[in-house]
Amino acid sequence: MADLLEELKKESRPYIPWDKMNRFLIDAFKGYGVPAEDAAICADVLLESDRRGIESHGCNRFKPIYIDRIVKGTLLPVTELEILKETPTTLVMDAHDGMGMVASYHMMERLIEKAKANGMAGGAIRNSTHYGIAGYWATMASKEGLIGLTGTNARPSIAPTFGVENMMGTNPLTFALPTDEDFPFCIDCATSIVQRGKIEYYAREGKETPAGMVVTEEGGTLTDSQAILKALVDGTAALAPLGGIGDEMAGYKGYGYAAVVEILSAALAGGQFMKALTGVSPDGKPQMYHLGHFFFVIDPDAFMGRDTFRKVAGDICRELRASKKAPGQPRIYTAGERANLIWEYRRNKGVPVSPAVQKEILEIRDRLGLPYRFEELGE
Repeated sequence: MADLLEELKKESRPYIPWDKMNRFLIDAFKGYGVPAEDAAICADVLLESDRRGIESHGCNRFKPIYIDRIVKGTLLPVTELEILKETPTTLVMDAHDGMGMVASYHMMERLIEKAKANGMAGGAIRNSTHYGIAGYWATMASKEGLIGLTGTNARPSIAPTFGVENMMGTNPLTFALPTDEDFPFCIDCATSIVQRGKIEYYAREGKETPAGMVVTEEGGTLTDSQAILKALVDGTAALAPLGGIGDEMAGYKGYGYAAVVEILSAALAGGQFMKALTGVSPDGKPQMYHLGHFFFVIDPDAFMGRDTFRKVAGDICRELRASKKAPGQPRIYTAGERANLIWEYRRNKGVPVSPAVQKEILEIRDRLGLPYRFEELGE
């Protein structure tokens, strides 16, 4: 734990208390037309990213992914959900281009009820928008002692193995498994070698993207983060799938899993896919993203019981962490453990905010005339 804690202790950015940031985000969303109940959902999803240390999807994305899109008209602040099909174990919804986080919250509430009643349940949403960190939805299930699985397609970013054209989104495939420990086993990551949000984070912080994560039209690599973001939009570069460029490091595996997520996200709900998800019309104008998401919830009680599942899952995690470590490595982690440790460290400190996010917070506050004073930012 010392290595992670030592890194966290080096943090020089100011912290804003969780409750204060939560209230601000809710009021800001409301100021842009999001209903109060929906605003609370959206704020919690964003803050959960920062609690887990996934800053590429937390407050860092509040303005560019949500507020800016509401203003641009490619995201509707009021979410009108339509049930397209429902059975005792399945649910298909149309989000009509509203808040993806709101649609996903209501989907998971329903699927958890169905899984508890019937052993398992699955759902899909079409015509949606960015739904935040996928792990939020999977852990809604694990908090109830259930298994959660979700994925989503996104703007084209990934090139297929041996290709250079961005065809699929970063397409996370995410699982949350309950354990008998204080936190679930939760693997939440993109099927690309790096997610677009991470490159956005590098660009905002003035950092380069490591070589080998992005392939150019000529088959080379690109490291200038700002240039990468532009190239992803104009189609002159693409993210490599998990495993990297080519197949020497098994990039075909990441490519295959990205395709699985693309198919399930679109086909289960009869939605759109790949090049239809750019957010840009053929004449170059902004348009709705029409994303798709899928969700599955499984109740271990339909198998050998929740207690048995949690105990076995916990035993497996503990044995993995207790296995022989590589020379110089202080510890081995299991998925979800680092996020839990980061939350324990930040619980009483607050949300760390970079200079770019600080500027956005103050600009939105002033634009909406919200009654907040951020002494933490030196005001």
